[in-house]
Amino acid sequence: MAHHHHDHTDIGWAEMAPLLEAQAELFTPLYERALAWLAEEVTEPGLVVDAGSGPGVISCLFAEAFPGTRVVAVDGSEPLLERARARAGRQGIADRFGTLAGELPEVLAELDYPADLLWASRSVHHLGDQRAALAAYAARLAPGGTLAVMEGGLPARFLPRDIGIGRPGLQARVDAVEDEWFTRMREELPGSVAHTEDWPALLTSAGLHHTRTRTFLLDLPAPAADRARAYAVASLTRTREVLAEGLDAEDRATLDRLLDPADPASVHHRPDVFVLAAHTVHTAVRPV
Repeated sequence: MAHHHHDHTDIGWAEMAPLLEAQAELFTPLYERALAWLAEEVTEPGLVVDAGSGPGVISCLFAEAFPGTRVVAVDGSEPLLERARARAGRQGIADRFGTLAGELPEVLAELDYPADLLWASRSVHHLGDQRAALAAYAARLAPGGTLAVMEGGLPARFLPRDIGIGRPGLQARVDAVEDEWFTRMREELPGSVAHTEDWPALLTSAGLHHTRTRTFLLDLPAPAADRARAYAVASLTRTREVLAEGLDAEDRATLDRLLDPADPASVHHRPDVFVLAAHTVHTAVRPV
């Protein structure tokens, strides 16, 4: 999940649906490599649960990667799950695709049977007590089932360090402001508990074993294709909306130029726009 959210730290997921969908579609090559890695260990799962599925792009990739598997997309936003069901219908997998709406992790108690693979992509960090959430997720696994958590990695980069306008290093400064925003977002969550973000240790504390970690890269070099460019525009637009107060006047002015379609130096026109990002997946297994 990108961290480019609403004013302050309140997040309107449903209105972000098009951005979430476009981002997940752009990141599909990365997810496909992650799923292929998971498939080396998880063979022919009966049930895959996507916890915090959003609009279901990855849920549908699981249905593709594991033919015959039943997939359940779980999210707190019914409008996002509507999009997930529509996507499953378009892809001809509606007969083995279900959705479950409600607050995580509590809603997982409504699953009919345990999961052979429970996937949570950049969603656990939106839950106040991440350790307790992982323990609840682990409890919904079948014996021998795998919990896979995508958290961490590296922030996306779209531009060189020196872009010829403003002060070099804009994206590094944005990252620092976003880190502060993320810390505030975590602190303001209901029941927020601070944990060291050692995901293998957190998975082990949930009673799981055989932890594995792998990082996957999305590398879309310049000159960016239209879809990659549109993602850069959308991401920087949300940066301008959400994080601007943490940036100085010069950086705000640079962002304004980067987002102005009439400016030749904008990301709409620059030949040097790229997308480079890294997402990390941590897995662990419920003992048999």
